[in-house]
Amino acid sequence: MKQIPNNSIRQILILATIITLGIILFNQLSYMIPAFLGAYTLYVLLRKWMFILQGRYKWNKSLTAAILMLLSFLIILLPILLVINMLTTKIAFAMEHSQEVLSSLQAFIEKIESQYKIQILTDANLDKITTWGSNTVPKILASTFDTIFGIVIMYFILYFMLVDGRKMESSFYDWVPLKDENTLLLRKELNSMVYSNAIGIPLIAILQGIVGLIGYLILGVEEPWFWFVITCITAMLPVVGAAIAYIPVSLLFFAAGNSGKGIIMLLYGLGIIGTVDNLFRFWVLKRIGDVHPLITGFGVIIGVSLFGFIGLIFGPILISLFLVLIKIYASEFNIQKGGGANGN
Repeated sequence: MKQIPNNSIRQILILATIITLGIILFNQLSYMIPAFLGAYTLYVLLRKWMFILQGRYKWNKSLTAAILMLLSFLIILLPILLVINMLTTKIAFAMEHSQEVLSSLQAFIEKIESQYKIQILTDANLDKITTWGSNTVPKILASTFDTIFGIVIMYFILYFMLVDGRKMESSFYDWVPLKDENTLLLRKELNSMVYSNAIGIPLIAILQGIVGLIGYLILGVEEPWFWFVITCITAMLPVVGAAIAYIPVSLLFFAAGNSGKGIIMLLYGLGIIGTVDNLFRFWVLKRIGDVHPLITGFGVIIGVSLFGFIGLIFGPILISLFLVLIKIYASEFNIQKGGGANGN
């Protein structure tokens, strides 16, 4: 009876231990995946400047990383603070004039009820709204805390990525069990996808916001710049997108008794603002990173469900990575079309 070599047993035990510990660590740290992905995104965008300032101008590594992180934080934070300030102003106004707001809303609902012979303000519906509100507010507060914590962790990881960038990339080449040309291909594809999504998605959102702003100004929407910012932010969301902005604008027109402008706003949003997303999203992403439209479309849907907001970037990367790994596998093992593997 053939005996299993001791070295093979040791190897199996060590691999089993590594895999077990890996599964435990992954389960415990899975909530940090969005933070890690966000840090990697910023690293890809900032690494070039990190290497230039550190190599050409001999800046201190820690100082360079801190300055780049601060600049990226300000670029990300300022729009968020702007939106929070706008929304806070709106909420404060609504609370100060809550009675007028409720009366106006009730009058609008009663008008719809009488016009279309339906009943909206039933006891059952009011109970559902109350229940939804009581369940949603704690979730929003928890989500806000998780977002702040995630940003802190993201920048903590990013600091070490920037400071040890060259060592990290060198280790990547050493540890990835692929040919050098395939390792370069993998890195090129990953960086290309990060660039195309991290730059392309905000660019398309701004384009939609500008198109929306033109419509808001023409139709005489109150506070058009507020709705411009809301349009830019909601345009980055998959499926519904900027409709979260222009549909409420349309409803405000209906509530004010201006049905003509409400219909025009709705048609403009669906026909013009929505077309900007459908046409330019795929074109811009393909020009920046040569990303196929189907990869972008399905990737965004998959990514958001897996990683949350950062999935807008990493959803398409997952699909592209899957396709690249198939290409690399065929290259590594000399698999050719119409035939089998030619390797030993």
